[in-house]
Amino acid sequence: MTDTFGAKSTTDDVLSGIDLAGKRVLVTGVSAGLGVETARALVAHGADVVGAARDLAKAETATAGVRAAATGGGSLELVQLDLASLASIRACTDALAADGRLFDVVIANAGVMAAPFGHTADGFETQFGTNHLGHFSFVNRIAPLIKDGGRLVNLSSSGHRFADVDIDDPNFEHTAYDPWIAYGRSKTANILFAVEFDRRHKARGVRATAVHPGGIRTELTRHLDDGTLEAMVGKINEELAAEGHPPYELKSIPQGAATSVWAGFVATADAVGGLYCENCHVATVTENPASRISEGVRAYALDTERAKVLWSKSEVMVGEQF
Repeated sequence: MTDTFGAKSTTDDVLSGIDLAGKRVLVTGVSAGLGVETARALVAHGADVVGAARDLAKAETATAGVRAAATGGGSLELVQLDLASLASIRACTDALAADGRLFDVVIANAGVMAAPFGHTADGFETQFGTNHLGHFSFVNRIAPLIKDGGRLVNLSSSGHRFADVDIDDPNFEHTAYDPWIAYGRSKTANILFAVEFDRRHKARGVRATAVHPGGIRTELTRHLDDGTLEAMVGKINEELAAEGHPPYELKSIPQGAATSVWAGFVATADAVGGLYCENCHVATVTENPASRISEGVRAYALDTERAKVLWSKSEVMVGEQF
């Protein structure tokens, strides 16, 4: 595994010299931001990408450049998927299963952040229901389509530090709703899902990892009021300056998508399996409460027993056993 990449590396840096011809990859959330860039980079290097999106018309427009990048034999096809609806998830996965073609890598990229309190079509709190339960159901239903030796990359966030999962009250029925706590719970769940998926599938060489893309200005911030992101960065930089550190910088979208493709195609499977990655390397466990943007992963997000409990709870919630 190379150590030459870091926070400023882009998707094209990470994939330089790599030929993905013959690789088939599924990426969720290809209607904007990181999903579009991830698909573009993979297609440009020869991969056949299946892009899943809730709004197909929007995705068609957003991915016009992806098809233009398909000069090395890669391709893009789109499928409809609403992760906030179990009916949509089942329809999409049934169609993929009927098609029967296998995937080398699945990148669970789609998500929402800091959304106001609400519910998915099936009554789950919006962020936990979309970010975790939606992908939990979707990925598990297509798990037989992941080739032996394949990988799952779950997009998480340093926001997992806001909160551990709440197994007893996942839908905020008994606790006051906070959009950032809800986001933190869902991002912790993304990591725990990767931990348990990795344990269950590594006997056939399928490994799973979770990644933090970094702070990026994308549609993920659409629920934030004007100026909120800037104010957050300003506060972080005040803290960093007081500690003698350089200012925090938002990443570009190609930099933000780099860790996803690094974890999926560049890092060795044993190096990333069951772990959490950021800035194109595996993160270390930290309990430093100082800043959201310092590197590291909370121990509770990698807790193997907690991962098993969340898996069982998630099966009950979506009404399926995997």
